[in-house]
Amino acid sequence: MTLSDTRAPEPPLQAASNKRWLILAVIALAQVMVVLDATIVNIALPSAQLDLKFTNDQRQWLITGYALSFGSLLLIGGRVADLFGRRLTFLAGVAGFALASAVGGAAGSFEILVAARVGQGVFAALLAPAALSLLTTTFTDPKERAKAFGIFGAIAGGGGAIGLLLGGVLTEYLDWRWCMFVNLIFAGAAFLGGVALLDRSTADHRPKLDLFGVATATAGMFALVYGLANAETESWSHGLTWGGISTGVVLLAVFAWWQTKAPSPLLPLRILLHRNRGGAFLAIFILCAGMFVIFLFLTYFLQVNLQFGPVKSGVSFLPMIGTLMVAATLATTVFLPRVGPRPLIAGGMLIAGAGTGLLALIDETSTYASGVLPGLLIAGAGIGLTMAASMNIGILGVDPDDSGAASAAINAVQQVGGSIGTALFSSVAAGAVTTAMMEGQAPASAAIAGYSAAFLGSAILFAVGAVVAGLVLRPGVPEELGTAAPAIHM
Repeated sequence: MTLSDTRAPEPPLQAASNKRWLILAVIALAQVMVVLDATIVNIALPSAQLDLKFTNDQRQWLITGYALSFGSLLLIGGRVADLFGRRLTFLAGVAGFALASAVGGAAGSFEILVAARVGQGVFAALLAPAALSLLTTTFTDPKERAKAFGIFGAIAGGGGAIGLLLGGVLTEYLDWRWCMFVNLIFAGAAFLGGVALLDRSTADHRPKLDLFGVATATAGMFALVYGLANAETESWSHGLTWGGISTGVVLLAVFAWWQTKAPSPLLPLRILLHRNRGGAFLAIFILCAGMFVIFLFLTYFLQVNLQFGPVKSGVSFLPMIGTLMVAATLATTVFLPRVGPRPLIAGGMLIAGAGTGLLALIDETSTYASGVLPGLLIAGAGIGLTMAASMNIGILGVDPDDSGAASAAINAVQQVGGSIGTALFSSVAAGAVTTAMMEGQAPASAAIAGYSAAFLGSAILFAVGAVVAGLVLRPGVPEELGTAAPAIHM
């Protein structure tokens, strides 16, 4: 493997049908590793804190360190995939992620563990856009492509819940360090599969990297995510919160302006200005902002209020994963080619909102079967429909030279949406808890009031998302779904 493995249209893979699905398996393995690492550490935090003796204020950086580096570098990772080759970028991301995971698993101090989490985010920013780009260029037949995106969408939507389950099993039966070491298994299989299956490519020319775009996009994304993360531990009125958010917004505005002037833009705005693609990006942003609330606050309710252990808490999310995967597969193979994205994405948002609204009804007398399970099943179905359809439409029709940038944009939208949702609804929950305590409620009851407020806010956000999808997305089935060689249609 050399640096000559650079950008060029990959040779058609349709002739090797078995190879395509093996490539999907390799890409799926890598994607599972990236997505589940956003949540797998959550359940391991108490054990890691006891072992490494870090404070409550420090522990949040094990979550936000990953999101900060991942979210702020995603656009660069996507462009690197376009400039230096999807195969090379994918393999470098997998290998680097494995190395960072090994360092984290062996960490003897909090500082080393945080550095390892940041390193995971850096290499995930290379890996994630390359993986989605490879999926796009590997599957060009509309029917097979729909099936592949159904599987990929299910992984993207359910990876967070899988991380909670796996983190519970590893923490309870082995050690919290295995929440990091387990990535070596995923990475080893993905790397060997990638070396064996992915075709090399050569480039006739290599466009210059948009360095000013790199600087403004990276700094802007970092500042925005940092400001939002600070809101979770401080407040929305804190100087660092508003300073980070304001700086991020200004820098990202400068970045957007520059992309209209740059000779080789980091993110060609034609990707975002396509109406269906822009609507799909908005849907993914809103969906991730709302669905992270389910994983975060329901985990606390299960462990603190229902006294579930780590493994039982993780298992409790399995019904949601089941309905999510079924819905994601049906979305791309059955519904999307027949009804198009508008009713599917808007309807999925409404279903997700209904499920989250049911979760908002939990109280001190609620059990898992009566208070949690119905909402999980319904929310999972809505998330699966929306996520799979949105990811398919978000990348549909993108020119192969722009597929890395488009893939990066989708992943960036997911990370920023999740960060905003976490910060926003953590603040909502904290306010509800304070109000309940002032009214004389017991701590356990006040905590449930916080969870309910967050779930209600998420349900409202999903309803807003349904309206946005209905207004922005075009009616009907996109022309590209019926063509073997998708192209951009503005």
